[in-house]
Amino acid sequence: MEGGGGHGQHPPHYPPYQPQYPPQQPQPYPYGGYQYPPPASAAPPPHYLSPSPSFPGYSPAPPPQQPFAHHSGPLQPYPPPPQTHAYPPPPAPSSYAHGSHGGGMQVVPYGGGGGSQHGSVRPSLKVVLLHGTLDMWVHDARSLPNKDMFSKSIGDLLGPRITSAVGSKMSSASMTSDPYVTIQVSTATIARTYVVSNNENPVWEQHFLVPVGHEAAEVQFVVKDSDVFGAQIIGAVAIPAEKLLSGERIEGVYPVLEPNGKPCAPGAVLRLSIQFIPVARLTSYHHGVVAGPDCHGVPNTYFPLRRGMKVTLYQDAHVPDGCLPDIWLDHGLRYQHGQCWRDIYDAICQARKLIYIVGWSVFHTIHLMRDGAQVPSLGDLLKMKSQEGVRVLLLVWDDPTSRSILGFKTDGFMGTRDEETRRFFKHSSVQVLLCPRSAGKRHSWVKQQETGTIFTHHQKTVIVDADAGNYRRKIIAFVGGLDLCGGRKYFFLAICLQTVDARGPREPWHDLHSKIDGPAAYDVLQNFQERWIKASKRHGIKKLAKSYDDALLSIERIPEIVNINDAAYFDDNDPETWHVQVFRSIDSNSAKGFPKDPREATRKNLVCGKNVLIDMSIHTAYVHAIRAAQHFLYIENQYFIGSSFNWDSHKDLGANNLIPIEIALKIANKIKANERFSAYIVIPMWPEGNPTGAATQRILYWQNKTMQMMYETIYRALKEAGLDEIYEPQDYLNFFCLGNREVPDSTSTSNASNNPQEQARKNRRFMVYVHSKGMIVDDEYVIIGSANVNQRSMEGIRDTEIAMGAYQPQYTWANKVSAPRGQIYGYRMSLWAEHIGAIEENFNHPESLECMRQVRHLGEENWKQFIADDVTEMKGHLMKYPVSVDRKGKVKPLPGCTTFPDLGGNICGSFLAIQENLTI
Repeated sequence: MEGGGGHGQHPPHYPPYQPQYPPQQPQPYPYGGYQYPPPASAAPPPHYLSPSPSFPGYSPAPPPQQPFAHHSGPLQPYPPPPQTHAYPPPPAPSSYAHGSHGGGMQVVPYGGGGGSQHGSVRPSLKVVLLHGTLDMWVHDARSLPNKDMFSKSIGDLLGPRITSAVGSKMSSASMTSDPYVTIQVSTATIARTYVVSNNENPVWEQHFLVPVGHEAAEVQFVVKDSDVFGAQIIGAVAIPAEKLLSGERIEGVYPVLEPNGKPCAPGAVLRLSIQFIPVARLTSYHHGVVAGPDCHGVPNTYFPLRRGMKVTLYQDAHVPDGCLPDIWLDHGLRYQHGQCWRDIYDAICQARKLIYIVGWSVFHTIHLMRDGAQVPSLGDLLKMKSQEGVRVLLLVWDDPTSRSILGFKTDGFMGTRDEETRRFFKHSSVQVLLCPRSAGKRHSWVKQQETGTIFTHHQKTVIVDADAGNYRRKIIAFVGGLDLCGGRKYFFLAICLQTVDARGPREPWHDLHSKIDGPAAYDVLQNFQERWIKASKRHGIKKLAKSYDDALLSIERIPEIVNINDAAYFDDNDPETWHVQVFRSIDSNSAKGFPKDPREATRKNLVCGKNVLIDMSIHTAYVHAIRAAQHFLYIENQYFIGSSFNWDSHKDLGANNLIPIEIALKIANKIKANERFSAYIVIPMWPEGNPTGAATQRILYWQNKTMQMMYETIYRALKEAGLDEIYEPQDYLNFFCLGNREVPDSTSTSNASNNPQEQARKNRRFMVYVHSKGMIVDDEYVIIGSANVNQRSMEGIRDTEIAMGAYQPQYTWANKVSAPRGQIYGYRMSLWAEHIGAIEENFNHPESLECMRQVRHLGEENWKQFIADDVTEMKGHLMKYPVSVDRKGKVKPLPGCTTFPDLGGNICGSFLAIQENLTI
């Protein structure tokens, strides 16, 4: 299904070459001095392979030196140019647009945002797969209609006093449209410009490089008016997707049409350019995520790739010695299992300058040493360090349902105990800032309430200074999925140390985490600083007697702390060096310091939202790594929902992250190339909460839709390749979950109750809750962080997240020309040993059909043991996710097992009415 010509057509072959990017020299731009391409300090763009003779050469669409070819002088964005200038007459809806490279480009009537199924006057358009990148410019518009007359009339009725309270716009005598443009493919909005206030001739000059994996009939540039009563559609330009497959850049002036095919206003036009670059032209698509020594990391992200690092990878909070078999790496090295909470405890104890902690939940009563050592609790330890003169700052999500007012306390729906933590440190020098998830002041009241109530601050980091030798200090950071909170019994502690409740099994948790030592730790510190400043200003803390304005240390003024340029731990020739890049999901409502000029923000690889700037580099990193994968993917994640635009129903749900469809298309393209590829995805048996609850059932329903879409995509590829009688979709993709059963001992007790929880105790079975958020690619690249695979974590305007991507340059396929056997390989094998209970020879080749089938068979046998009437000890804990997938990719409940054992709840979920933004 790779990008050319829809189903049943194979993509063209593109011989490799490395063009200069971009081929033209950067030119001064007439709009405010803005230049394209970005400055050399920015991350370089992706490399592309050369086209075949039938495919025009790709270069990024350059900004023109004049707004229109016949315009005599440079167009200034403010104030709007006089209306007396002559513009070319817009083409009629059925004619061809005046594009300098898009000759013969048909303009189709806009269908109202719903794709080809909307609008009765629209021509029949072919649905094709756009899998690659859309390189687009939205330049400017002319002669847009005034859509604010209705608002002005309402304002006149309300009177000047009320309208001035609602917003200055309603009371403005020069009130007119506030236009912006959204770009839509299928049912998904993939990009948007900023809003230009009170202007019928807006100038945006915004550039977009957007990954796509959509089946669509057209790409729609929808012009909207931002209004106090909600956005209104002005009109749109719809470009047929089939015309983009040639790869030719299409640019020109196009009429802005209403759904009926008529111009939205006389002379209303939009100037744009668009070019489709198929994924097959990415260099990394053919050579791997780490394509040689010149790899610059993930392009188009806020933070660059940092070199010369040391990284430690953790599974769970604590791994007792002796629980896992030896795993041998290259050069005779043995993989060392890190002990995360012990390392965090030691790092806090050894800090001399600063301890900064970020968490969804931070609870002061926990003990970080888990081997019986008598040590102070986290809260007492932090108080001790602050008394030693260490700056201790805690930035914790403020759960809106937990409150402590005039002695009245509520614990909160999520049980984060944030108010309790704040009270514990109240009279100490530890500074705790409870930070709500807030929308911006320019957002609507409804949006502000939704953001504050539904979404969270989900990042989890610990940042401290550490010994750098020679009486110097450096910054190190811990990043991942582990919160420093209670209520979670981590897996190895429950299994290896036999600490399960005597009354019966207690659900243990499984998680991933990391430690970064080197320059990228300073990027994690920068994230903390940006968030702290934003949160403190929002709360007006600077006005309090106890000012937090100077809470942040200026490390550049502390000579003992080495700066970021001197923080490299290794040189590139050291076999144990790491390269690391920090990624985030966050917006300008939660981080201070983003550029106010949207065009400058674009140069920093930030994305424009409506009245907000967004860093969604976690999504960028996942998509880049999946596209570059050559052999296999191993994913552990608490949620797995996305790519709803390609589902068989509910396409407009809004779960638009590309991760599931990118995995499916990666497998499909490997099938068509007659190459092996395997994807292993580990998720919890059900999301946190009651499996029969409405929210959980809705999440399971969306998860099932995601699985269905992926398996059907793989089946279609097998069918096209004539391999559907030889292989089945599960030979390439499998979902797993974790569980355990324990034989009761003499101390185990049970009561006569017949409730679901008691049945689980009686049957001695429980799931191991997968809270992980990570991915391993080809045993050479790893992503670990706080982000789930769902829209909440990936969009950037919902939950705030942080992650790191890392690799060892000496342990890559490009460097070794064979399977790498570095720390990432050891980490995956260690995780598999934990989950499966053994190490097999096939596990060294996870891409192989033999390995995939063996792991799937082990998972199926473990599931049978899990649901059996007889209670037997489970040596392995990896279970095939309990759904049936037939040879045509249809996902159904297992025969005789439609609900979860003991506790109930449909395994495939239920479509229940509940707030969708909560469950996707």
